Amino acid sequence: MNELFVKKEEHMTYILALDQGTSSSRSIVFNQLGQIVAIAQQEITQIYPNPGWVEHDPMQIWQTQLATAKEVLAKAGISARDVGALGITNQRETSVVWNKNTGQPIYNAIVWQDRRAEPACVALREQGLSDTIQAKTGLLVDAYFSGTKLQWILDHVPQARAQAERGELLFGTVDSWLMWQLSGGAVHATDVSNASRTMLFNIHTNQWDAELLAALRIPEAMMPTVQASSAQYGEVRAELLGHAIPIGGVAGDQQSALFGQACFSAGMVKNTYGTGCFMLMHTGADGMRSQNGLITTSAAQATAQPQFAIEGSVFVGGAVVQWLRDGLGAIRHSSEVQALAESVPDSGGVMVVPAFTGLGAPYWHADARGSITGLTRGSTVAHIARAALESIAFQSAALLQAMSRDLTLAGVAQVRELRVDGGACVNDLLMQFQADLLGIDVVRPEVVETTALGAAYLAGLATGVYSSTDELSELWRVERRFSPQRTPDYATDLMAQWEHAVRKTVL
Repeated sequence: MNELFVKKEEHMTYILALDQGTSSSRSIVFNQLGQIVAIAQQEITQIYPNPGWVEHDPMQIWQTQLATAKEVLAKAGISARDVGALGITNQRETSVVWNKNTGQPIYNAIVWQDRRAEPACVALREQGLSDTIQAKTGLLVDAYFSGTKLQWILDHVPQARAQAERGELLFGTVDSWLMWQLSGGAVHATDVSNASRTMLFNIHTNQWDAELLAALRIPEAMMPTVQASSAQYGEVRAELLGHAIPIGGVAGDQQSALFGQACFSAGMVKNTYGTGCFMLMHTGADGMRSQNGLITTSAAQATAQPQFAIEGSVFVGGAVVQWLRDGLGAIRHSSEVQALAESVPDSGGVMVVPAFTGLGAPYWHADARGSITGLTRGSTVAHIARAALESIAFQSAALLQAMSRDLTLAGVAQVRELRVDGGACVNDLLMQFQADLLGIDVVRPEVVETTALGAAYLAGLATGVYSSTDELSELWRVERRFSPQRTPDYATDLMAQWEHAVRKTVL
C-alpha cells in the first residue's frame, strides 16, 4: 500500500474518519497534516437473497463500524479525548429503514448495486417523470438510487407503509444510520451529497422535493434533516468511545474522495477504483447537465454555498478481480492479478465486459450481461485476467470521453490530468494502461485513502482544525505520475474494440 503511516505526535490534533464501504467498515485516524496514523478494518457480509438483489445487515454495519473505531484508537495509541473531530463517509445509495422508537431496522439495508426496484423505475418512466426527476435531482431514473429502494421496503415489508404514515419509521443512507446510532438517537441527519443520491432531493433548492416524495408515496417525516457536508451535526455519545467527539463532516464516498483529492475548483477530476469505479468532475457552483449519459450531483459542501459535480458510475470495477478469484478460480488472492496479467504482453484480442449487474454510465443498460469476446485457441486464463483488469480502465475511459464531450458542448477547457484513488489504483499496470487510453497524466497521491481523508478534512474544517480549502490544497502530495506512453491511434483503436464488445452485451 502507498499510504503514508506516521508516528503519533504529542500535542497534535487527530481526526477520526469512519469509512463505511460496500465490502468493509473501516476507521482511520489522521493527524492534522492529513497523514494516516492507523487503520482498522472489518469485512461485512454480502447477502444475495435473489439474483440481482444485494443486502447488508444494518446492525452488522453499525457493530463493525463501532468495533473498528475502538480498534483504531488503540492502534494509534490515543484516546477519544485526543480526537478533535469525527467525519463519516459511506456507500451512498444503500438504504436503511428503522423504527425510531426501538432503533431496530425493519429490513436489511438494500445496497446500491441492488436492481430489484427496476419495475418501479419503469413505472416512473411510463408516468413521464424522467425529465422532471433529472431536472430536479440531476439523476437519471434508475434502480441504483435510493428512492425506489425505500419505496420497495414500504411496499413489501408487512405493516411498513402504515408505520411510516404514523411517523414511526425513519429512513437514511448509511451515514444517517451511523449518526443515529453514534448519537443515541439524537441526530437524524444527512448531508447534501448523500441526499442528492436519493432521487428525492432537489439539488437546486437543497430540499426534499414534495412532488417526488408524493410520486413515490414516501412520507416526508421519514426523511433526515439535510446539512452542508462540513457542519456541526452533533456528538458521539461519550460512553461509546470513552469521550464525546463532535461529528463535523459527512459526505458520500465519491464526493468525499473528490474533496480528499483537493479537487475544489471547476474542471478538476478524480476517479476512484473501488468495488465500482466512480469518476467525478467538479463543476463549481454550476449544476451542468450532461448530454452524454452522466449525472449531475451535489459535491461536498464546505459551506452553505451549493457545489456541483458531474459523475459517471461503473458498477463493476475492482469487483472484476473478485470474480477472477471467486468465480473463475484464476487466482487465489487478489494481489496475484497483476503478475498473472503481466505474464502476457497484451490481452491477445480478448475483451471482458463485466456487465454482471447491467452497465452504468455512460451506457445505462440495466439488462446488459457480462461477456468475453475475442477468444481464440491460443487464449489463456492470463489473457482473460489481463482483459478483466483492462476492463476497469476501458469503462473509466468511456466516462472521461463522455465528460470531454460535455465540456466541448459547454465550451470549457478539457481535462488535463486524472487524480486517482481507491484500492485498485495501487496497480501500476492498470494505471499506466489508463494513462495510455486517456492520453493524459494519471496522478496517484501519497495518501490513496482519499475517501476517508475527505471526511476528515470536512470534519476538521467544521471544528477549526483547518482554516480553509486553500490550506487543504497545500497538504495534497503526488506519489507517482503516469504519463501516456502510446500514440493516440493506439488508444482510438482499442476504444473502438471496447465499444464493439459493449454493443455485443446489449443486443
